Amino acid sequence: MSADQTQLAFDWSCRIMSDGCGFPAPGLHSFLFKPIATVGGFEFNKVMLLAIITTILVIGFFYAAFGKAKVVPGKLQMVGEAGYDFVRRGIVYETLGKKEGEKYVPLMVSLFFFIWIMNIWSVIPLAQFPVSSIIAFPAVLAAIVYVTWVSLTFKRHGFVGFFKNVTGYDKSLGPVLPLVMVIEFFSNLLVRPFTHAVRLFANMFAGHLMLVMFTVASWYLLNSWMVPAAGISFVMTIAMIGFELFVQAVQAYVFVLLACTYIQGALAEHH
Repeated sequence: MSADQTQLAFDWSCRIMSDGCGFPAPGLHSFLFKPIATVGGFEFNKVMLLAIITTILVIGFFYAAFGKAKVVPGKLQMVGEAGYDFVRRGIVYETLGKKEGEKYVPLMVSLFFFIWIMNIWSVIPLAQFPVSSIIAFPAVLAAIVYVTWVSLTFKRHGFVGFFKNVTGYDKSLGPVLPLVMVIEFFSNLLVRPFTHAVRLFANMFAGHLMLVMFTVASWYLLNSWMVPAAGISFVMTIAMIGFELFVQAVQAYVFVLLACTYIQGALAEHH
């Protein structure tokens, strides 16, 4: 299978029991797309298009919901307020408190809904691909959180305070303090942004592979006496879609929760 084919592209005449026709298992080729357009050596593909559409949808929805906000909200405003309040009260306030957290609510709401919609594309017909399963997108979002955390720590504590913050400096640790400081330094400055991005990427990557596998298997097994097995595979596909809808929301929640936790650590006093 060539690299310019999409994740569901395979020989539709290929079925089990057919001569020389093995199961077209999904793999890395499932995450490669033929460019829609190429301008000056820059390739624009389906994943980038979905990311742009996601941005437009999030901005458009909240503008439509709050652009002309009313004291007695309409249906769209009520939905917008419910989503906004879920992130504000359920994540930001719970982690940072109302006083410190209010200024970070717009950022966290944007991250949550942007990630959630990027994930949901996985189960939308024609799209059928989670944008966040491409590591570049989670990496950029994690970098935004990382830069915010580092700059806030410097601003709140200064250089010395920043050093103590990222190294977990605590005189009461005694002889093990140097070892703890080295571990904390690498953990906070190097491992933290990596795991923040990879957690989202890996879940969406694995979930998409599983969903594609059962979808392709449903068609591949639809032949001869294996038709009942195809039915089972189809049921598993539906179950995987339901499970993916849950995971997609959870991953958006976890990403934003961790972002708030990092910011809370930047604002905390260290002695």
